[in-house]
Amino acid sequence: MSQPSALPPVFRHHPRRFGDWKYVYPVVSRRAGGVSLGVNLNLDKVCNFDCVYCQVDRREMGEREFLDLGRLDEELRQAVPWIVSGEIFRDPAFAQTPADFRRFHDIAFSGDGEPTTYRNFPEVIATAAAVRRELGPPELKLVLITNASMFHRSAVQRGLELLDANNGEIWAKLDAGTEAYFRRIARTAISFGQILDNITEAARARPIVIQTLLMRWGDDPPDEAERAAYCQRLQDVSAAGGRLRRVQLYTVARPPAESFARPLSAAELEAWATAVRRAVDVPVAVYP
Repeated sequence: MSQPSALPPVFRHHPRRFGDWKYVYPVVSRRAGGVSLGVNLNLDKVCNFDCVYCQVDRREMGEREFLDLGRLDEELRQAVPWIVSGEIFRDPAFAQTPADFRRFHDIAFSGDGEPTTYRNFPEVIATAAAVRRELGPPELKLVLITNASMFHRSAVQRGLELLDANNGEIWAKLDAGTEAYFRRIARTAISFGQILDNITEAARARPIVIQTLLMRWGDDPPDEAERAAYCQRLQDVSAAGGRLRRVQLYTVARPPAESFARPLSAAELEAWATAVRRAVDVPVAVYP
């Protein structure tokens, strides 16, 4: 069975703070296929999900203060040229980055909580978009990594429209096929139906990426009925006019919130990928 420690350190260690920067943090991402510059909007570590596999340590609360857009702009203007120039790979933390990953893929809104819960979400997107246009290469993406819980809010929809206008991409979480399994994994009061509705509506407006973490609950992987239900949810989105750019299947790669959350093997992930490919005509990427 694959274990988190099997990955090279540059893929395993994704600290949310780097140097003197408060909001931005560079990581080498397997799913991005290169360097991703994270933007942490949730320094307080507050999230509306409490996923059993989450890597964020919430035993101590974070900082409770309103995000400083001026400082975010300044940090982005320092970080983007540093990555574009390749200077990042002279830093000891990134010196061992494999050659195939030495490219700047995106500015990603992620961090220690759900980014779309932030009150000034559209203004944050606008700030990053302006820096991207001025200092980033044309192919640089803006990526929203999200649990899709807030897409129905008008402010969030304005932010998504800004993403659309600035080479943006939504990576929406879908970790379950059934309400029962969703509640077991996500531990949230938000209904599975709301998540499915939000994903469907977002995918009607633009192609989106589905990101799915698959795990063992102790010794038990998700059963075949759960896998069939998950595939049906993807079919439902497509049948309703939603466009899926690709599906990312991955597993536990860093220490999780709960010790019983354990990784699936590469073979188990591939079995899921085969089932998804049979269900929907969508590219599927697997990350053991």
